[in-house]
Amino acid sequence: MQEQTFRVGEWLVLAADNKITRDGRLLVLEPRLIDMLSYFAHHPDTVLSRDELIDNVWKRNIVTNHVVTQCISELRKYLKDGRPDAPEYIVTVPKRGYKLVEPVIWCEEGGADFTLPPQTPVKVVIEHEPEDGSAISNTVTTPNVHPEQSSLSHVQTASPDVALKDMGDKKRSSKLWRSRFWVWVAFLSSLVLCISLIGLAVFNQRVPVAPAPMLLNPRDIDIRIQGGNSCTNWTNQLSYVVGLSEMLAQGLNTHSTFLVHDQTNYNYGGPSSSGKSMFIEFVNQRHYRAQQCFLSVRLIDNADSSVMLEKRYFITTDNLLTVQKDFIDSMFQTLKVVQPASMVQRIETLVPQHSQILQLYYQAHQLLIQGDSDSLNQASTLLAQITKQSPDFVYARAEKALVDILLNSYQPFNASDLAALRKEITDVEAIPILQNSAIIQQIYAVDYLSQGKVDEAFKMINKGIDLEMSWLNYVLLGKVYELKGQNNLAADAYITAFNLRPGNNTLDWIKNGVFQTNVIRVAPYLANYDFSDNN
Repeated sequence: MQEQTFRVGEWLVLAADNKITRDGRLLVLEPRLIDMLSYFAHHPDTVLSRDELIDNVWKRNIVTNHVVTQCISELRKYLKDGRPDAPEYIVTVPKRGYKLVEPVIWCEEGGADFTLPPQTPVKVVIEHEPEDGSAISNTVTTPNVHPEQSSLSHVQTASPDVALKDMGDKKRSSKLWRSRFWVWVAFLSSLVLCISLIGLAVFNQRVPVAPAPMLLNPRDIDIRIQGGNSCTNWTNQLSYVVGLSEMLAQGLNTHSTFLVHDQTNYNYGGPSSSGKSMFIEFVNQRHYRAQQCFLSVRLIDNADSSVMLEKRYFITTDNLLTVQKDFIDSMFQTLKVVQPASMVQRIETLVPQHSQILQLYYQAHQLLIQGDSDSLNQASTLLAQITKQSPDFVYARAEKALVDILLNSYQPFNASDLAALRKEITDVEAIPILQNSAIIQQIYAVDYLSQGKVDEAFKMINKGIDLEMSWLNYVLLGKVYELKGQNNLAADAYITAFNLRPGNNTLDWIKNGVFQTNVIRVAPYLANYDFSDNN
């Protein structure tokens, strides 16, 4: 490194002698520190990385970044010289390196700017960590050292008076440290005591726990299925009841201030926070010397355990339509809710003319609710059979289109099957009575999601929710929010769907419908209800 004399701020640097001087103070530095300061002086206002310093100061010797950082720290101590108001000579530029910010003036030896410090008997003690990481050494410099004596060691031995003074300073420092220690101990003890007293006060004044486990919401209704597996043809009867419950729940949720929780797929026998509970039970009883299965319906007010509605239906293959209409009408009348025209139209117009076809449709719908690929394939087959036997049953045609578009999202169809699907959707769209129905919006939403058209899917599913407040609509809304990168809104939608229809079926839809969803990452609350092995 070129050895020159220069000024850095208020310091005069004698590079050849490894010295710096300021206002009568003369400090002797290690050669490595002088080399580093000289390199900074040759590159003022330039950010120098650790690698660049190693290349030019240490000449690529095996040096770690820690050594560079330590040398920078020592150099800063010398330049600051124990002054709290001293300027920052070398600043750190985060993630880049270091920069010399003080002005640099280069001097010619013997020139006007080259002056030696006055011979004032001032001693300065500088503590620093050596480059090799050994113990801290004390460097004592005196300003009355003649330049010709620069070949002597920069570490000078202090006089006995100075040593005695240092010992006294150490004793006073030790006493000060012990006093500060006990002050902190007293402070922390007082703090702990205050926190404990506040905790006890809060604990003693908190509101006592209510004896009841939860509060009832008088506008909430639970629908539960009890027993029934002793009846013959139980599977068909179960799908029929599930279909009736879903229609009732969607109607009340959409067109009233009640919130219905369809728990037909939720095996929970604990207490409910709902103000009312609808119990649907199949009762196998002897009737005129024959075993007959009755459908028992009871609406209970959980506030006083009173029975608001109780009916019993004897189910046959010919009276399914009649039972369905009477059941829905009775519930709306009991709850004093006016049944909307759209729901009356669906019950009277969008259903088949024969009860046997209705039974077959509810079996297909139960498969749609399950939502897995095998169940959807079976549902598509049943719905194709229904539309062939009853072409006027237009709602079944729409549901087949929905099932097929879902299957296409799981496993894309080939060209011919996809063309048939497009024709199927076009035919359903052209049916006037279905154009303002929620199922059409569901078809559009799934189709747009499969194509990656998130904004179009968002419009369709929101329109579908305005038409019908159903669990499936909120599942699809959650899928849309996921693709929009709004997982917090997706979690809200999924929890709403699960709240409307709790159970494994809805959870499987959330996890696997249209595309797979990580429930733990998106809606961790729902993981509490996931008891599957592959959670």
